[in-house]
Amino acid sequence: MKKIINYALVIMTFISFNALAVLPPPKDTGLPLHSKVPELSAVDIFNNRQTLKQLSGKKGLILIFFRSADWCPYCKKHLVEINKWNDKFNQLGYKFAAISYDDTKTLRKFTYKKHLKYPLLADQNHQTIKAYNVLNTEQKEGSEHYGIPFPGVMIIDPEGKLAYKYFYLGYKKRVVLKDLYNTLN
Repeated sequence: MKKIINYALVIMTFISFNALAVLPPPKDTGLPLHSKVPELSAVDIFNNRQTLKQLSGKKGLILIFFRSADWCPYCKKHLVEINKWNDKFNQLGYKFAAISYDDTKTLRKFTYKKHLKYPLLADQNHQTIKAYNVLNTEQKEGSEHYGIPFPGVMIIDPEGKLAYKYFYLGYKKRVVLKDLYNTLN
């Protein structure tokens, strides 16, 4: 029995390393793992403030940081892809929410057009983006795109602690939802 368990661990480690090899190098940003995350300072498409507790499933919240649902084609594609996976993650006990610097009107329009099942959150004052330490430092204050976050994902457990994070060096790559689902399953 011990031999079977050791063999299974070797296979799981091999699969994990191969799955990680597909991902682009991570961006070293965001809060430290296992730290308590600050409460959100963002609103939904109806301008209602949302809390971590309201947004979380039994096992936690998958919080996606994205650049824009208005002008970023990579973000738009990813947000639609998340929608396709939404029910599967909900069955695992996780809920999605996605946050950007977009205004509520832009997020509402995109939500309705794409029939999103999960909330998009507006952080126009960049308070959550800054508090979670994911403000894109390549965009200088006063520039058109100041306030965008680095694209990435955080998983916040039911106790409000950061269980997982992954942010990208570029803006074209996003979390592979199939891999994330398999890991959480």
